[in-house]
Amino acid sequence: MVVIVEMVFFIVIVTLIVLLVKKFLFTNYHNSHIIKKSTITQLQWDEAYQSLPLLKGLSVEENKSLKELCVLFIHNKTFEGAQGFEITSKVLLVISLQACLPILKLGLDCYRNFSTIIVYPAGFKTNRKVVDENGVVDHDRKHTLGESWLSGPVILSWCDSETAGMIDGSNLVIHEFAHKLDMQNGVANGFPPLHKGLKRNDWVREFTKAFTYFERKCTKNDLHGIDCYAATSPAEFFSVFSEVFFERPGRIKKYFPEIHTLLELYYRQTPISRLS
Repeated sequence: MVVIVEMVFFIVIVTLIVLLVKKFLFTNYHNSHIIKKSTITQLQWDEAYQSLPLLKGLSVEENKSLKELCVLFIHNKTFEGAQGFEITSKVLLVISLQACLPILKLGLDCYRNFSTIIVYPAGFKTNRKVVDENGVVDHDRKHTLGESWLSGPVILSWCDSETAGMIDGSNLVIHEFAHKLDMQNGVANGFPPLHKGLKRNDWVREFTKAFTYFERKCTKNDLHGIDCYAATSPAEFFSVFSEVFFERPGRIKKYFPEIHTLLELYYRQTPISRLS
């Protein structure tokens, strides 16, 4: 009886391995076909890259990987223009290149839980019903540049996405897509799924300590060149620090060295070496 159970277990394991290998091979073949059939011209790539100084320090291999990621990203996502805004090849590439930079070493699967990017020509107004803890319904009216919805779309202002990659420490596209990375395991809370090399206790301890410290700094208007919006919640802290990490990493390394180390481990990239 024991021998039969062991044989069944062995057959199940082998079957699973075969299925996984087949899926892997099919996915690779499918992705290679999509990349090969891409209609994006070299001129379009060149124009998009020239508009994004943020990408200038990437190696030849990194550029190749980023382009392939972008082609797959564009193939798998739906871009919609709001208020009559036209989605051109430039819009697709400028947004996709910035959105894919944070997942350059993580893979497109990190963005599997949403399918749509909505692009407004500029900032937009929201008008939503909000229910507080007492059940009181109010309307939340505000002007915003971007949003990321849990299991929903990413919404961006083109005016601010087009100029996001200027290496000024602010990047709307990276900010909103960092929220999507955070949302892989639920609501955005500054604690995305951690991969090998990162420990939960280290992440929670250092981010909690840094968030509390930054909150204090904001009350004294001593922000180290980092947007005080990061002090509004742990989720915004992670997203703001992610955009600074890819644009002005030296600021984080100087004032928040532990956070800089954790972000290098998380994104598996060292922007400080290519932007220096």
